[in-house]
Amino acid sequence: MTTIDTAIAAAALGISSIALLTSYRTSRKANATAAAVAQIEQDRWHTELVPDIQLTRTGDKLELVYLGPPTLGPLRIRPEIRDDRDRSRDEVFAGGPTREDRAEVIWGPCRFRPGIDRADERGRTTEPFLLEAGDSHKLALDPSPRPSWMEGVDGEQRWRRDYEVAPIRLWLICEADGHKPWRLPVEVHRFGAATTTQASGTTRR
Repeated sequence: MTTIDTAIAAAALGISSIALLTSYRTSRKANATAAAVAQIEQDRWHTELVPDIQLTRTGDKLELVYLGPPTLGPLRIRPEIRDDRDRSRDEVFAGGPTREDRAEVIWGPCRFRPGIDRADERGRTTEPFLLEAGDSHKLALDPSPRPSWMEGVDGEQRWRRDYEVAPIRLWLICEADGHKPWRLPVEVHRFGAATTTQASGTTRR
């Protein structure tokens, strides 16, 4: 092979390598674009299928009704009581309650009745339960206990007064086969019902 032949072969190999690299980059970009589009579509579909759950408080009972969509099939629901606000970053004063002390308190009007309806010992949450569209489930409620550092009758009265008209704030962790979980915020007032879907609005008094 002559020097010219060698040069031509080397040039051809270089051009082939560049073409392969360009093709690889183009293919990779196309795959990334397709994956992004698929993810956007999945997220849109997930949002459109948000479970529609109605919650109604009657005295010491909280009733959940799974309204749909029925295409989700059976829905596993785990309710969790939310605090009125996040106190994890509040300043800690010497001699006062620690962050751990605050975390043990349910800062709101109610808790689930411990040991009933498979509620945990603090009344913060329950074990998941399964509902079909149109089915309902009732949970027993108790007034949330005041923090230990609010002592005496006056402490109890101040605690009850603070949450006399406050709503029960919850997370509803919902799971259906073949779908990512939903974590839905909802507030239920003493008199009225609330639903989890934005289209239905928030709490109705």
